[in-house]
Amino acid sequence: MQKRLLIGLLGVALLTGCRTNRPNQRPAVSTASSAESPVASAKPISVIAFGSCSDQKRPQPLWDDIVAQKPDVWIWLGDNIYGDSESMDTLRTKYARQKANPVYGQLRQSASVIGVWDDHDYGVNDGGKEYPRRKESQQLMLDFLDVPGQSPLRTQEGAYSAHVYGPKGQRVKVILLDGRYFRDPLKKNGKDNVPDPTGDMLGDAQWRWLETQLTNSDADVHVIGCGIQFLAEDHPYEKWANFPTSRQRLFDLLGKTKPKGAMLISGDRHIAELAKVNVPGLTYDLYDITSSGLTHVSKPHEEPNRHRVGEMVAKLNYGLITVNWNQKPLTATVRINGDERATYLTQEIKF
Repeated sequence: MQKRLLIGLLGVALLTGCRTNRPNQRPAVSTASSAESPVASAKPISVIAFGSCSDQKRPQPLWDDIVAQKPDVWIWLGDNIYGDSESMDTLRTKYARQKANPVYGQLRQSASVIGVWDDHDYGVNDGGKEYPRRKESQQLMLDFLDVPGQSPLRTQEGAYSAHVYGPKGQRVKVILLDGRYFRDPLKKNGKDNVPDPTGDMLGDAQWRWLETQLTNSDADVHVIGCGIQFLAEDHPYEKWANFPTSRQRLFDLLGKTKPKGAMLISGDRHIAELAKVNVPGLTYDLYDITSSGLTHVSKPHEEPNRHRVGEMVAKLNYGLITVNWNQKPLTATVRINGDERATYLTQEIKF
């Protein structure tokens, strides 16, 4: 079903090296070289929606539900198309088909749309730095996200980015990590992935950038996203735990920099779930909210995850974060939602 076009956008988005430029949205200020990321005063944002795994050939029934939530920001978390090709013409055509969806077009008009890739939109299943067309593919992803031609992201190697919304005291920073461009090849035992303590996820430049983004950040909420799961350890598929040294390095960095209100978001798995761990140095539990997929999911099955909170969901889904600015201490309500206004999981996160 179609929904009426939502108008207006709460807040101004500040993008580190990236901004969108659509009707009814004031342009953001670029601070590609600034770690402090000053933001012009603006109304705070409260609602962030996100999702992953959208096959451009399949029916896309969730966009009207997402639009109806009136999110201030929409975050693509990868597999934004199913490209799987070294042909840039093929990827370009598939992006165009995804972007032409009219209800997704409503979301583009009413919300700030940002994102990062995973493997299928990157160009190759389970691919890392060995993919030979990664530079060209990055430009197509930036085109899909309406990133201006003069943005520093056009010359940066890797698709990582940071985006800051809202005034001081009610500020949200979204940090999107590129788990493809610099990632070492997976280590295999037959068909299964196995941990490789010597492998790296992010690469030196992205690690330095991430530390800069977290150090002395004045944001009150930090949403850190990547295409693959951060916390899960038990399944044999792609996950940060395939690179345990990088996973621990991320935890150590969070414990060292102590960002306020940090939460992780991820996609990829064709299921939705919430997981949490305790990170030394943080005074709150660290959650990973996985939302996948927008057009197709796995058949119902059992799957171990020692960090899971609640049930695993194998229905079409998207994630929704509502920041409760009026609550002290600050909280965020996380939901995994589905078609026809369904809600499958709800979790209040206290900071």
